[in-house]
Amino acid sequence: VQLVESGGGLVQAGGSLRLSCAASGLIFDRFTMAWFRQAPGKEREFVAGISGSGDKVDYAGFVRGRFIISRDDGEKTVYLQMNSLKPEDTAAYYCAAEYPGITATMNSPEYWGQGTQVTVSS
Repeated sequence: VQLVESGGGLVQAGGSLRLSCAASGLIFDRFTMAWFRQAPGKEREFVAGISGSGDKVDYAGFVRGRFIISRDDGEKTVYLQMNSLKPEDTAAYYCAAEYPGITATMNSPEYWGQGTQVTVSS
């Protein structure tokens, strides 16, 4: 199984980025997919999750209303649209997958990507 993130970069506060996570080696629509992030010196934290069918989504309070998670099962890709970015959103963002994909929450991801860096300047 491989999860490959892309789309990170440097953006000014108030700007937008869209992260992508391309999956291979798994039956994609049977997995809950999620984004986590980890800032320097801090623990990894949940950002957003989406169920295997795409009918359930969940967001951390600090991104609700600003970020949108979606998935394209045909492309085996999960996206994170990040709007109204703030300097405190600066972190490495990781894609994760957990079976089964019934809920949008994640307890113990089985697979992780390598991460993509997002830096928001003030």
